[in-house]
Amino acid sequence: MKKRWMGLAAGVALIGLAGLPAAEAGEIKNREERQQGRIAEGIESGQLTAREAARLERGQAKIEADRQKALADGTMTKKEKAKLTREQNAASRQIYRQKHDAQTR
Repeated sequence: MKKRWMGLAAGVALIGLAGLPAAEAGEIKNREERQQGRIAEGIESGQLTAREAARLERGQAKIEADRQKALADGTMTKKEKAKLTREQNAASRQIYRQKHDAQTR
């Protein structure tokens, strides 16, 4: 009986760990969506030109493709998450720079 409970507890623990990569992927997806919103705001306000917005959108598409690739095997490693975070940090800085440069349409 004790072995049965130990096996059940181990199974529950594994199921709980399996959900972690999905949560991490969700964090990355949420950040992508917020960055998309920042790009849209820049377009609406005139802070971004069409060319700047297109370049930023391509960057976001690359991040999304990398996220899909990281999740292709069903899990996201710490290394993959770190890479995506670095990409998102760089994209965020680029969005800020493009929105705050002296350019206008």
